[in-house]
Amino acid sequence: MTVGFLPRAAFAAFIVLVPASWASAATCGTGSFESWLDNFKKEAAAEGISQQAISQGLNGVTLDNTVLSRDRSQHVFRQSFEEFSGRMIPPRLAVGANKMKQFGSVLSRIEQRYGVPGSVLVAIWGLETDYGVNIGKFPTIRSVATLAYDCRRSEMFRAELKDALRIVDQGDLSPTDMRGAWAGEIGQTQFMPSSYIKFAVDFDGNGRRDLLRSAPDVLASTANFLASHGWKRGQPWDPGSENFAVIQQWNKSEVYSKTIAYFANQLDRAP
Repeated sequence: MTVGFLPRAAFAAFIVLVPASWASAATCGTGSFESWLDNFKKEAAAEGISQQAISQGLNGVTLDNTVLSRDRSQHVFRQSFEEFSGRMIPPRLAVGANKMKQFGSVLSRIEQRYGVPGSVLVAIWGLETDYGVNIGKFPTIRSVATLAYDCRRSEMFRAELKDALRIVDQGDLSPTDMRGAWAGEIGQTQFMPSSYIKFAVDFDGNGRRDLLRSAPDVLASTANFLASHGWKRGQPWDPGSENFAVIQQWNKSEVYSKTIAYFANQLDRAP
């Protein structure tokens, strides 16, 4: 992600640092990364992930010290709403208005199914990756494996690594396709692997849930996430509303959530 702010997994790091408490074979931070990975492969297989997916995803994976450095050098998000929204919305507003027109029929069908207006989805799309232009270049499985080996949030990222392998197992993406932000987010609206497994949908009907290349899948999956977290059809999403609380399930930063809401309102008023 290159749009100039911390990814959602990074925001979460300031709220919860999950302790590494599993007494399993794949204990974090002990021994070499290669030995840890071998033990993790056994753990993944015991949970029903196919040997093919495990081999495709994990063979040859190495520790990424750049990911560790980024994870340990995060800074608390201190920009005000005025600063953040003023920097992020104006350069994306015209493109967003065009996306609303370009995908108008798709967005209408998505709203019919999930109840989430297109402006909210396009606002998220623009803020996360500039409408798919900046999805990130970090190999997802390598990033997540690195953070699972590290002991800061090992339990969280071990689960994410298994879900990344399940994405491979289900045939949605290949390991080489899975590139994104340094903390493991994938696709044009930056789903963590666990959210990909739970909420990604095949809206274009090609048999795959592709959040890298299919805008209909991206937008519908984002709507499915919001709907599954309690989005109220036909209700406002301004701060203080029930739908704003749902937006905060997407990103717990109040400044970021307020920017999504404000951006969506501007898109609705755009000519």
